[in-house]
Amino acid sequence: MKFQHIGVIGYGEVGRIFSAGLKDKVPAVSAWDLKFDAPELKAAQLAHADQAGVTACRSVAELCAHADLVISAVTASSTLAVAQAAAPHVRSGTVFLDLNSASPGTKQQAARLIDASGARYVEAGVMTSVPPYGVRVPMLLGGPSAAGLVDVLTAWGMDAKAVSDQLGVASAIKMCRSVMIKGLEALVIESYTTARAYGVEDHVMPTLAETFPGIDWEKQGAYFFSRVVQHGQRRAEEMRESANTVKEAGFEPFMAAAIAQKQQWVADQARAGVFNDVGKDVRWQVYADRLIADSLSKK
Repeated sequence: MKFQHIGVIGYGEVGRIFSAGLKDKVPAVSAWDLKFDAPELKAAQLAHADQAGVTACRSVAELCAHADLVISAVTASSTLAVAQAAAPHVRSGTVFLDLNSASPGTKQQAARLIDASGARYVEAGVMTSVPPYGVRVPMLLGGPSAAGLVDVLTAWGMDAKAVSDQLGVASAIKMCRSVMIKGLEALVIESYTTARAYGVEDHVMPTLAETFPGIDWEKQGAYFFSRVVQHGQRRAEEMRESANTVKEAGFEPFMAAAIAQKQQWVADQARAGVFNDVGKDVRWQVYADRLIADSLSKK
């Protein structure tokens, strides 16, 4: 495989990182996002793309008309919608790399749409948060074209591994991991905030450190709070896809559904302004105090 033009669908955090990280690997990189058409966001979005050396497209069709590697980097709930939008326009032979956190069943539906157009669908399970790693974030790839794409991505310095030529395997790995990681985030937020409300965190935290001494619970707690406050909506959508993954395996997703609900609740609090003016790199207690104050104000 050799690519001349990368098209990134979704110009949020992940899309921007991949656009910037790959623009020196190929002659051209373009992007499209719904926000490019939003009156209140359009100017800032287009200015960012221009400054980054990324060509902003006016539509999915325009992006697909030129790209021979399309990267889908949207929220989990939009995974299938993007495949539906791209399928009529993607060129035969184009590789469609789906980075989104979706269930195996959702990825398989997307693959059928893309493959029917003559393009080649590759699923990716992105195995940790993208920002600390950039395009070198560990990824597991799946599908008949995964191995060939891995050769290209590793040559670009990326950390990609083909785990199966069967679609759904990479996503199953990702989704099962998400139940644990996003679940731990939700548990930490609920436990820490409740402990803070009762004034017992100085008793609780040492017991966690004693049981799991390899984890810095203060530092990890602050990181979990900050990531969920910033990206709770995206995490909630991912957990709904994790719940679908559990259902597809034949089980009732009691825990995954509850995690999605908690992540959504934090996202809703953030949207309501509960965390306004909270700076970066603050202690977890700052977030917890905002939640406690908001709860008390409603009594």
